Amino acid sequence: MKSRSMSFRGCLVAWLLVLLASVALFFAAVLEREPLVSRDETISPTSISEARRLLAQNDPRRLRGGEERTAVIPVGLLDAGINHLASRGLGARAALMVVGRRAELRLTARLPGLRDALYVNLRAVLAEAEGEPRIVSAAIATLSIPPSVAEMFVACAIRAAGAGNEWKTVRQALRGIDFDAAEGVVAVRYVWQPDLLKQARSLAFTTQDMARIQAAQEALAALLDHHSPRVRLPLGRVLVPLLTCCGTPTPERGRAALLVLANHLAGSNLAQVLPAARTWPRPRRVKLTLLGRYDSAQHFGISAALAAWAGEPAANAIGLDKELRDARGGSGFSFADLAADRAGTRFGELVAMGSPRLEQALRGTMTDAELAPALDGLPENLSEDEFERRFGDRDSASYRQLSNEIEARLAALPLYR
Repeated sequence: MKSRSMSFRGCLVAWLLVLLASVALFFAAVLEREPLVSRDETISPTSISEARRLLAQNDPRRLRGGEERTAVIPVGLLDAGINHLASRGLGARAALMVVGRRAELRLTARLPGLRDALYVNLRAVLAEAEGEPRIVSAAIATLSIPPSVAEMFVACAIRAAGAGNEWKTVRQALRGIDFDAAEGVVAVRYVWQPDLLKQARSLAFTTQDMARIQAAQEALAALLDHHSPRVRLPLGRVLVPLLTCCGTPTPERGRAALLVLANHLAGSNLAQVLPAARTWPRPRRVKLTLLGRYDSAQHFGISAALAAWAGEPAANAIGLDKELRDARGGSGFSFADLAADRAGTRFGELVAMGSPRLEQALRGTMTDAELAPALDGLPENLSEDEFERRFGDRDSASYRQLSNEIEARLAALPLYR
């Protein structure tokens, strides 16, 4: 009996050793010392410009239910968007490239907490098909994965993220995806369904988000209600009580407050984005200023909301894209506006990360000089010709010198140091 017991324990130990060895071999096969995708989170103003054009061509407010459309999307825009989502959601890096009539998606995630860098590199090749594209090959490092297993994994990941119903609606709307390497585009054929917009909102704003946004809207309306519309009110006098109105500041409450503030500064009706806001109180149109300027308050507030919701790279790219458009036919390129953008972006990032430094600052009052750097000496109102004459392009030494000056002024402020 004793011999049988020892034999059983011996077999169990042997199986455990085999299992551990298999796990070790698996990780040895899927972990690599070099990343497949090596890039930063930067988004170019060109991508923002392309996204604006694409949205204008496929504005959901102008589409009729059942209408068939084709969205022609530049590969570069998709590549930037996929990398942004991977960076924000996974802390990873991603890339998309089109070769012939197929697309290859790559993703690299670095294992945290290790002195020597190790990476998980994934690769999937997608082929054109009626409806959604199909995975025709996939691999983790050098380990091949059957396409059916890869598609099952993607479906499970979507359901785990709570987007199963939304993905089902998207699949029903898709009619086909065509990859065109020669033109550098991906053509997405779809039938518009009004439920897509509703479900997109549900993905962007949870029920808890909606409650926080409503509370922030009500708080802003109460803060501005006793001021005359002709009053010019320093931004700090509204920003601090708005961020602390609903209890202890948290990243979630802060994001809601910045969204409401940015909407007010942009002069927009929140109900255009969130139909439920039609019944909420609308804040009085008081002019909020930063460093005595209404436009600086706009740039700061909108950039702060963008950074809190979409991240610093997106906020920076959107701000720069606007200045380039202004140079071509608006008020002109303004480094002062870029400085306000950068201050707002830094502030939004502090809100999103729940910065103890910001939490401490919100216990007191905040002046304009604490929120944004001085704008003295920063060139403004530059036409496209004048910008090119003085600075050439954004890679020139003179442009970098002014950009570094703005960053130095920001770094001198205790809040952003």
